[in-house]
Amino acid sequence: MSDIIQLLPDSVANQIAAGEVVQRPASAIKELMENAIDAGADHIKLIIKDAGKSLIQVIDNGCGMSVTDARLCFERHATSKIRKAEDLFAIRTMGFRGEAMASIAAIAHVELKTRRVEDELGTIVEIEGSEVIQQYPDQAPAGTSISVKNLFYNIPARRNFLKSNSVELRHIIDEFQRIALAHPQIFFTFHHDGNEMFHLPKETLKQRIVHLFGNNYNQRLVPVEETTSILNINGFIGKPEFAKKTRGEQFFFVNNRFIKDPYLNHAVMNAYEEILAADTFPLYVLFIDIDPSKIDINVHPTKTEIKYEDEKAIYAILRSAVKRSIGRYNIAPSLDFEQETGFNNLITPKPLDEIQAPTINFNPNFNPFDDGVRKHTRSYIAPEHVERKTAIPQNWDSLYQITESEETEQLSLLPTDTDLSNETAIIQPSDQPKKQFFQLHNRYIVSQIHSGFMLIDQQTAHERILYEQFQQQLQHNQGSSQQSLFPQTIELNPVDFALVQDILPEIHALGFQLRPFGKTTYIVDGIPADLENINESQIIEKLLEDFKNQSDLRLSKRERLAKSLAKNASIKPGTKLDNDSMSELIDKLFACESPNISLSGKPVIITYTLQELAERFGRTI
Repeated sequence: MSDIIQLLPDSVANQIAAGEVVQRPASAIKELMENAIDAGADHIKLIIKDAGKSLIQVIDNGCGMSVTDARLCFERHATSKIRKAEDLFAIRTMGFRGEAMASIAAIAHVELKTRRVEDELGTIVEIEGSEVIQQYPDQAPAGTSISVKNLFYNIPARRNFLKSNSVELRHIIDEFQRIALAHPQIFFTFHHDGNEMFHLPKETLKQRIVHLFGNNYNQRLVPVEETTSILNINGFIGKPEFAKKTRGEQFFFVNNRFIKDPYLNHAVMNAYEEILAADTFPLYVLFIDIDPSKIDINVHPTKTEIKYEDEKAIYAILRSAVKRSIGRYNIAPSLDFEQETGFNNLITPKPLDEIQAPTINFNPNFNPFDDGVRKHTRSYIAPEHVERKTAIPQNWDSLYQITESEETEQLSLLPTDTDLSNETAIIQPSDQPKKQFFQLHNRYIVSQIHSGFMLIDQQTAHERILYEQFQQQLQHNQGSSQQSLFPQTIELNPVDFALVQDILPEIHALGFQLRPFGKTTYIVDGIPADLENINESQIIEKLLEDFKNQSDLRLSKRERLAKSLAKNASIKPGTKLDNDSMSELIDKLFACESPNISLSGKPVIITYTLQELAERFGRTI
């Protein structure tokens, strides 16, 4: 029997490695930009076309490469970061595995232009599918420029699995933001399809956060700083009132390397305990500086996971640092009875001689019922021959009020053949009395039914009504809109701006009228007609946050959008409703296809029978 084990060709091995290292265009951008940072560049330019599918170009002014290095960098396991295994525990550079360039070159058309400062000519290398097409000297600026074209051109299955351009662009923006946050001392620019999306000069960390996420973040940030013998922590956390429903603005950096660590995230969330609204997540951009010998970063090809020598100590220090910043900057609610703005300052004292005792005047002979009219009538016209003892005040009816049900019962006691034309004219109700509903704690609606009563959650009921209504509008593209008297501008971060572009047809179908205005700004000309007394910019921001927070893959984009808008536009607990509003809400609820089930799968209506009530009181019916 012949031998069956054989050594794979380098091109095949590189394609296998590319499956782990380069999962999408954003992965290639991360590797190329990290190489530029390791080269000592202080000015990095990113250019992409077609969300990175057609072109990815990274230009830097770093140290450049020699002729030999320019060719050798595309070989597998070729790196300038380490020399021996012990160097893995002293790494402070971004890359070290020596797989990224070989993996990218195996699945794309790559062109490398590089020149060292001391060289007169640069080097150009062209590679397609791990095969070097040509290499020659030519004029080139100092630094390195790498162009990656037609990513996954020789792996059609992987290319077909890529998402839409807007989705891939959001992943690219995420990677760009992480790298830009970690290195505020570097000048970054980002161009997509000829448009400049980011222009980030050298600046402080706080300025970099504001430039990336918006000017309104300037008032949301609280500094964190802690120095210990184990590690140093610095960065910013967000104020609790600005917490969102998504985790998108949470960043951990260990030795300037972005990582994902649920354990450290739990430490931060624990520090916010009891001051954060339920199901919300605060912003944080935290940098941990630790001895490289105390951690192991060689855990995953993407280098986003780290093992710690003493993770419990890191947890305790991180939690303490965040909690101290929360207390130091008075974010936690507190009562200070020694402040000058106490309760005593709310009262302006007066001299004793100016204080007058209150007086009450009343008429002891006034009797609102002694008017010569039958007691069982409420609305009347007084006969002329009845002499009134006193003048009846205008607000007499506030002294004697009865409910509609009592009024109906009393009117029914009158004989039908009674002639009261000489004494009073009785006003009969034109319609049957409306059904009465009751509201508990401004959260639940109580309605009487034949077998007992039912309890309705007003918020989830309204969510169900709006959800099915928005579904119909999206299906027929017939959402009605009400024009805003004064159109508002809403400034979004680039990630949300790209998301709006992706779902803009559905947003228009719901009744929103948006038009782009600038790089990351929209003008809101109108909102759905069913949304009343709602701030346009706030409802759109909440809509996007809830849309991103939904992870149910079974729902389509339209279903997710309708669900998000219904949740944010529904009436909230604590909203007082009158009888007509409650009646209308119940009528619309029972007109829905699924009135009993909320959007989260929980009941909307709970029914209590008379038998159940009797058993609660120890009786039987």
